Amino acid sequence: CPVEPSQPVGGEESSAAPAERGDMGNAQKKPHSRGDGGPHSEFSNSHHGHWRGKGASSDKYKVTQESKEKVANGTSKRGSTASAQADQSSSKGTPAGGNASETVNLDAPCGALPPPLARLKNEGNLLFKNGQFADALEKYSLAIQGYTDSGIDSPEDLCILYSNRAACYLKDGNSQDCIQDCTRALELQPFSLKPLLRRAMAYESLERYCKAYVDYKTVLQIDISVQAAHDSVNRITRLLIEQDGPEWREKLPDIPRVPLSAQQHHREEPPSTEVLQARAEKAARDEERKAEVHFTALKQEGNDFVKKGQYHDALGKYTECLKLKPEECAIYTNRALCYLKQERFTEAKQDCDAALKLEPSNKKAFYRRALANKGLKDYLACSADLQEVLQQDPNVQEAEKELEEVTVLLRQSLANANASPAKPRKTVPITEVEGDEETTAVPNSESSCRGEDVTINLHPTDAYEFGQALNAARCSGNTAACSALLASTTPEMLPQFLSTQLDGHTISFIMQALDSHLLEKDPNLVYQHLNHLHTANRFSV
Repeated sequence: CPVEPSQPVGGEESSAAPAERGDMGNAQKKPHSRGDGGPHSEFSNSHHGHWRGKGASSDKYKVTQESKEKVANGTSKRGSTASAQADQSSSKGTPAGGNASETVNLDAPCGALPPPLARLKNEGNLLFKNGQFADALEKYSLAIQGYTDSGIDSPEDLCILYSNRAACYLKDGNSQDCIQDCTRALELQPFSLKPLLRRAMAYESLERYCKAYVDYKTVLQIDISVQAAHDSVNRITRLLIEQDGPEWREKLPDIPRVPLSAQQHHREEPPSTEVLQARAEKAARDEERKAEVHFTALKQEGNDFVKKGQYHDALGKYTECLKLKPEECAIYTNRALCYLKQERFTEAKQDCDAALKLEPSNKKAFYRRALANKGLKDYLACSADLQEVLQQDPNVQEAEKELEEVTVLLRQSLANANASPAKPRKTVPITEVEGDEETTAVPNSESSCRGEDVTINLHPTDAYEFGQALNAARCSGNTAACSALLASTTPEMLPQFLSTQLDGHTISFIMQALDSHLLEKDPNLVYQHLNHLHTANRFSV
């Protein structure tokens, strides 16, 4: 993208278009004379072959073709052959004069411009470099219109666009529009070198010598090494003396004083701490703004890929977004969706967990984690997440349908667990508990399962007592006693009580007890038990 206006620039570069090289050669090999077409014929046919002067031929004061080309494209410095056409610097090799061996990156970033506007600007730069000034002008105009419509705030980038378009106008001989664009650029970035030079050249082509003189002198305040400005000042001085006489200076407009901060060749003192701090803060703000623009573009590209079903490409964009903003919750849920579409359920669950750490009540993260748990066949955790979604918003029909389906899958899983052969268990005698605690008698056989009556402690105080009571109810098949035990146990304590007891048969028996006796009486308690049950350390379906 083009160099900033404050950067020094040089004369024509060696890779200029063939027509321009021919003009340069003619200007260097023979002087202009009346009837040779004149160096200003490019700008206006009305100036061909004559310049107003007093008492002598004004041909000797005409702008040479070399000077005109230098000012239109940049500024010539003493002894310099470098150039910058249309305020540009290439991020990759840029073809000039039709050299197809080099490549150009038309998508290279340009300041804070969004990618579509940056591409328009890069295309304009390439066209200008190849001598296609009308086409380049159209690209810059589209970029300027797009800048206005986008609502971004980057005066530096808009200044460069106006300056570049002014260069196209100058090349095509449209001096009036060149002056307007340069003036707009200078309103955005006062004392910008290239707009001043181009406006001075346009004024000179319209024979408005006083205004041209003022702009050239302002340029020399900014950078005294610009040779084209020196040559033009000397030439215009002689013209003004012939035109207005010895009092010509009195008719000049005021020449603005250029502040030291805008001057490129003055002895700089070491900046103060305050200045360094201000520069660092500005650099940080600029970097943050550029990162925000880049983040927004990446996110939009990821969203577009999702709409097209290109989930692998979308994953890459969202991952780049997280490198810029690792605490952006929406990016985690978006990437989780891509993982779900690719059936990478573990990664999807991890992204949902990360999103819920940032936003603990994020409904979308709960729903997508439920789908990930379903894919991992963790139906209990899936059910808990879906019920959380419905608790936040009962109108989510997708969650309702998923919950119905997962409930069926959970029951099938538990039925399959019951159908598998049970491991032999050691019988544990249940003794009565002294005191006034509520008890329920259930038949027990052979110390646990032979039809003998046993007492179940409905208020256990630790995992051991809870395990004894649960085993007694399970061995006797007494789901009512189990439901009474669960009703008297707080849901938060259930994972601790079951930490050494939980297996497939036990969870199946607990689910039967909840479904048969508690679900209709107290569905909220059932939900709370299920919500805490899947957190038990040794739980596995």
